[in-house]
Amino acid sequence: MLKRVLIIVFFIQLHSAVASAQCSICTKTAQQLGEKPAKALNRGIIYLAAMPLVAMGVIGYRWWKSNRENFD
Repeated sequence: MLKRVLIIVFFIQLHSAVASAQCSICTKTAQQLGEKPAKALNRGIIYLAAMPLVAMGVIGYRWWKSNRENFD
């Protein structure tokens, strides 16, 4: 059940609208660079922000999976 929910959430995130993850300084820099470099900068910011969240999710899931018999 949990695996299905995670897969659904993953695919929803893939098809969601493009997020804007730039601070004001990065936005001004991106405006000066042009369209393609600005998109690459935004993708890089989102990638760097998502990696710690993914790592925490994996660690939390493995912890929950190994200790779930204690919760029942």
